Amino acid sequence: MAHILVIEDDEHMRGSLAQTLERLGHRVTTAVDGKVGVASAAVAPPDLVITDLIMPEKEGLETIMELRQHQPSIRIIAMSGGGRLSNEDYLHLAKRFGAQFTLAKPFTRDELKAVLAQALAS
Repeated sequence: MAHILVIEDDEHMRGSLAQTLERLGHRVTTAVDGKVGVASAAVAPPDLVITDLIMPEKEGLETIMELRQHQPSIRIIAMSGGGRLSNEDYLHLAKRFGAQFTLAKPFTRDELKAVLAQALAS
C-alpha cells in the first residue's frame, strides 16, 4: 500500500487518522505541524500527504506550497474544520494552492476512504 504523511496539530485527530490509515494497510508517518511535515517529506518522500490547514508554526496553505515547490507531483489532501473563515473557504484556498483533494471536518471513515481512493488512483 501507500506511504502516507499525516500533518495534524491535534493529537487525537492525528492518532485517529494514523490508526485508520494503518488499518487500511498503509504505512503512516505523522507530523505535529507543517514545519515538521515538510522536513519529514524531504527525508522520506510520501506517496500522499494529508494535511490540516490551521496549525501553529507553519500553517497548511504554506505547507502545501512548500511541498509542491520541492515535490511538484506529490498528492495532497487538505482538511479543515474552519476557523475564522468557513471550512469551505479554507478548502477552496487549499485547492488554489495545490491540494488536489479536500475533506471538511468532521468527516466519516467512509468519506476518508473515498477521497483516499481517489487520491491514490490519480
